[in-house]
Amino acid sequence: MTARAAATLVRYFEGALPKVYFGLNGADAVEVAVKLARLASGRGRVLAVRGGFHGKSTGALALTHSPLFRTGLRGSVVDVVHADPEDVEAVERAAAPGDLAAVVFEPVQGENGVVPLPPAVLRRWCADARRHGAFVIADEIQCGLRRCGERSVALAQGLPVDAVLVGKPLGGGVVPLSAVVCSEELYAPLEADPFLHSATFGGHPLACAALPPALAAIEQLASHGVELAQAMAEGLGRLGSRRAGAVREVRGRGLLWGVDYSSPHLAGDVVLGLADAGLLVSPCLSRPTTVRLLPSLACGLPEVAEALAALDHATAEAEARCAER
Repeated sequence: MTARAAATLVRYFEGALPKVYFGLNGADAVEVAVKLARLASGRGRVLAVRGGFHGKSTGALALTHSPLFRTGLRGSVVDVVHADPEDVEAVERAAAPGDLAAVVFEPVQGENGVVPLPPAVLRRWCADARRHGAFVIADEIQCGLRRCGERSVALAQGLPVDAVLVGKPLGGGVVPLSAVVCSEELYAPLEADPFLHSATFGGHPLACAALPPALAAIEQLASHGVELAQAMAEGLGRLGSRRAGAVREVRGRGLLWGVDYSSPHLAGDVVLGLADAGLLVSPCLSRPTTVRLLPSLACGLPEVAEALAALDHATAEAEARCAER
């Protein structure tokens, strides 16, 4: 069952990355990918991105930019430097000493308020990393698998990545499952020693049995997702214009959106107002002014319209309350 699931995932990404390691969650996939990059390259340093979020276990936490998640923790087993997402020369500088093992980025930063990274910068980073012998890892735990429209955002942009990390809907939303889908070169340490990294429930048959039907369901709903995404983009655009005093910016793509409000209090009031209306949304801890919206592929257009109406109402009420303070 595990081998069948791995083959299905490789085909899903059209054979661009032929090797698969199965984990249990997103942080697990990040840990394994970075570990393999350090072992395969014989180097220790990793470049991550400001605003990025990669998990809360020790290694993944070192890559996570916000100090909010590292309070009380000192030191790290991973030597990490964080690049400005607009800095096109960042990888070139970081790789110059010859100790850079990997570049890790989210094509769309979810926890940071839904911020798509500039494709031109990512292309330059990938080229510089390859030229200096460093691996490139696209963390798509949140933005991949059609969440942002494509199966893989990085692969759809033509980025020459060595690994794509996926999870969340991979197990059908029922069983825990994540995966490192990677090149043979990155996977080589595990090829040489399969016990280099293991987990008791990694590649569990039940979780792997859920993968093929989960991917099939995602693809069956992909065209519907395009319609939902268009409705979200149009509706949020109208919200931004109508509530310009409260909404500073609307960002996102596909079914991952962030509504950035003028203050954390206003954003918090909107989250609470939506909860009272029966709609649960995700605040962004790294960017407390942003409310994150992640509608399901299984939503209907009427449900999206209802949610957008609730958001507009909650925004208006929150704006009125803030004006009274």
